[in-house]
Amino acid sequence: MHTWQLQEAKSRFSELVDRTLTEGPQLVTRRGEEAVVVIAAPEYRRQQGTPSLLAVLNGAPRGKPLDIVRSNETVRDIEL
Repeated sequence: MHTWQLQEAKSRFSELVDRTLTEGPQLVTRRGEEAVVVIAAPEYRRQQGTPSLLAVLNGAPRGKPLDIVRSNETVRDIEL
């Protein structure tokens, strides 16, 4: 991953975008500290599109009883 200082990233933004699209994520620093990572839009959508299994399990309802209503009809005979 290539590292860019913020001023350099601002002045060479087109190159930053081109390198992101061809080489992958680019790191931008501000005052010597890591600030942001620039990634391509398709990669961002891929990461945001499908929640992880952990996120799904953490979002599952807890402690709520299931309200299941069963039919009162009798079971049909089936010939095999």
